[in-house]
Amino acid sequence: MAALRALVGVKRIIDYAVKAIDDDCNQTGQMTAALLDWPQGTFASALTLEGEQLTVEREVDGGLESIRLRLPAVVTADLRLNEPHYATLPNIMKAKKKKIEVLKASDLGVDLSSRLAMQRVEEPPQRQAGIKVETVDDLVGKLKEGGLI
Repeated sequence: MAALRALVGVKRIIDYAVKAIDDDCNQTGQMTAALLDWPQGTFASALTLEGEQLTVEREVDGGLESIRLRLPAVVTADLRLNEPHYATLPNIMKAKKKKIEVLKASDLGVDLSSRLAMQRVEEPPQRQAGIKVETVDDLVGKLKEGGLI
């Protein structure tokens, strides 16, 4: 926890993309907000900063929803939030000269040893073969036989 706060430093807003490259679970922003005990705005399609408050506009099934967060906050971005900017050659050359600060986990007091243990691995139970039915009445009859309805 202290390490996460050390990495955040003085930053007032942490932003994440909604899509993950591995499994698209959209968990990183919410978990970070919970660990830091910061408010969160998810799936943001527009942001407005007003002093020490951030208004997050997001799309929901019924239209748009606006929520106001106190800073610091964690925000996950919807694809509508970003307007792509392409790097120019001079800026690419400047970026090559910038020094990248490398931090070690131990410098931040983070223990990277695994805290997971494999309990057991089992095959799932074998699936039983299904049946085909010709009509809806047959389907309802089979469901009643199985006690499903």
